[in-house]
Amino acid sequence: MLTIIDKYILKRYLATFFVMLLLFVPIGIMANLAEQVGKMIDNEVPFPEIAMYYLNFTLVIGNLLFPVFLFLSVIFFTSKLANNTEIVAILSSGVSYGRFLRPYLIGASIIAIIMFFMGMFIVPNASVGYNEFIFKYLKKGKQDRVTTNIFNQLNENDYIYVSSFDPARQIGYNFTMERFNEENTLDFKISAANIRWIDKDTVYRLTSYEKRKLVNDVEIVETKRRLDTIFDFKIDDLTPVSYIAETKNMFELNKFIATQKRKGASNINSYILVKYKRWALPIAAFILTIIAVAVSSVKRRGGMGVNLAFGIGVAFIYIFFDKVFGTLAEQSGFSPLWAVIIPNVMFGAIAFYLLQNAKR
Repeated sequence: MLTIIDKYILKRYLATFFVMLLLFVPIGIMANLAEQVGKMIDNEVPFPEIAMYYLNFTLVIGNLLFPVFLFLSVIFFTSKLANNTEIVAILSSGVSYGRFLRPYLIGASIIAIIMFFMGMFIVPNASVGYNEFIFKYLKKGKQDRVTTNIFNQLNENDYIYVSSFDPARQIGYNFTMERFNEENTLDFKISAANIRWIDKDTVYRLTSYEKRKLVNDVEIVETKRRLDTIFDFKIDDLTPVSYIAETKNMFELNKFIATQKRKGASNINSYILVKYKRWALPIAAFILTIIAVAVSSVKRRGGMGVNLAFGIGVAFIYIFFDKVFGTLAEQSGFSPLWAVIIPNVMFGAIAFYLLQNAKR
């Protein structure tokens, strides 16, 4: 049951956090608008699309910076409590430091639940419009996916390859498809100068089609100038957009990762990293809350400014390590799981040390 002190601290915790969001998110929007307004004017972007972009921007960036806002808000209001000697009064009344932490952990639990549902279900939907707007207007002409030397395993038996892919025209060049039988020997091979998706007929059109098949050690070759046919894959599946994992909710992402693993996708680590980061964000809420309380619950010479400076420094270090290990996972064979675990373990150890050494 919550006491008066619990309610007081919890109210300050949540109120400061949401005020911090309301203060900094508009600043982020204005900074982004000042940077991108020239491109928006040059591309004659309609106002409704701009408004929707910044709504999505708020959700995507807000969710990404939730731990930082949480950390700074806890430092801010806890430093005020310490400067007003309210914490000394609470601890002097016989309340243990662990009991003093309880409303903070309840607040962290509430924020963690919000972060979980936003990261798993709300933000992925916003990420679709956010990224599409960026590549349509702000990064116009830049590729949002890999377009050369694309290899895919469709299932246990079928493999396809195109040397290059034009997503705007939905056409792939130098297409080959190989099917292997249960004995893992080549059943047949299809090749074509290009493969194009014909939307109105819902078929694939192969140009300079050739099919080679071995029957009783005799090679049978079938050629056609053009062939309309059906394949069990979507043309966009040849190479998903680079931000595809960010646009899928928890269940869709798990299914997508399983499919990409089966296909042998080369960038599978980046998809797995997105999945693990979503699970790690709520955990970070607890770690950063404990660090913030342990640091700011003591009245210091220099007041709140010293604590905020420390908080900003820790926030930047946290983001730095998160980015470094994330890049390692995406660009090398480093495990995405460890890329998420290591920064949280490091800061978890810092939280434990600071908590043990905090003045009771």
